[in-house]
Amino acid sequence: MSFQPDYRHMLDVLRNVRPSRLPIYEHKISPEIMEQVLDVRFAALEQGDEADLREFFTQYCRFYREMTYDTVSWEVTISRSLPDHGAIYGGRPGPIQSRADFEAYPWDEVPQRYWKAADRKFAMMAQCLPAGMKALGGPGNGVLELSEDLVGYQYLAYMLVDDPELFADLFRRIGDLMVTVWTTFLERHGEAYAICRFGDDLGFKTSTLLAPPTIREHILPQYKRVIDLVHAAGKPFLWHSCGKIFPIMDDVIALGINAKHSNEDTIAPFDEWVHRYADRIGLLGGIDVDILCQRPPADVFADVVAKAERFRRQAHGYALGSGNSIPEYVPVEGYLAMIDAARHLRQAEAQATG
Repeated sequence: MSFQPDYRHMLDVLRNVRPSRLPIYEHKISPEIMEQVLDVRFAALEQGDEADLREFFTQYCRFYREMTYDTVSWEVTISRSLPDHGAIYGGRPGPIQSRADFEAYPWDEVPQRYWKAADRKFAMMAQCLPAGMKALGGPGNGVLELSEDLVGYQYLAYMLVDDPELFADLFRRIGDLMVTVWTTFLERHGEAYAICRFGDDLGFKTSTLLAPPTIREHILPQYKRVIDLVHAAGKPFLWHSCGKIFPIMDDVIALGINAKHSNEDTIAPFDEWVHRYADRIGLLGGIDVDILCQRPPADVFADVVAKAERFRRQAHGYALGSGNSIPEYVPVEGYLAMIDAARHLRQAEAQATG
């Protein structure tokens, strides 16, 4: 079957409407995987001059087109523009540990640093989008992730107890920063984007990373500020969050998210997400990354076909993909087996309705 991308299929998913054909979605795909599939070396060109950057995005967008996606996932994270960033990776405290650190931190420099790095990438990506495709993403990182990078996860716990007023001020200031960056993004680059998204992992295998009341008080109000901006620009919002976050899912849905991505079978099978939330929001993913990594391609293909058929019947707004992302350690054969399964399902549906 010849494939013609159409970003409106993904818009249907975000409207929680059944698309006329099955879309596929990934939060991130390692350029190293793309290089293996396309047999072209281009990942290092992202850091080059304008000609290099154009070639990078030509190949990057070509990959999404050839793998039969309807949108190109692209974001530039805010955390990389934070002075002295990196505490989110663990091993050290972040640059803000006290009220004096908070007051001295160069907050006003961050948007300028961000746009110096991000502007040309967003602009070039838009120029390289294939016909029928739009982008999905935006300024990466969410509220908790930025707080972890500025303070450090374990040090946030100390701050909450030792200086709750500083803890509250920190999250409000992060919200201010995100609103500033997102406002500029929507003005400069919103036309290229069909769907806006940020990722913010609020949980892990057994629970949320902070107590649900703390999330409700300090994190979700800042989410709402960004989600309202996105909706005011006429775009739907996709939320990516890992972990066992059921205790706060109803609160997040009430903020106005249009769809949710990320799931892990050891936390809950995707069927549970469908059962709980498919009548209210779109749901994306459904194929555990472990399946792609550990099973032979024939088994991946069969598993994906069986699951995606079921999810597409049960959920109005559903897009097939991994439960998280496609990092460099995923075997290319496993990833391609999932893509082949999507093509098979589309062809079967077309023949059945043809």
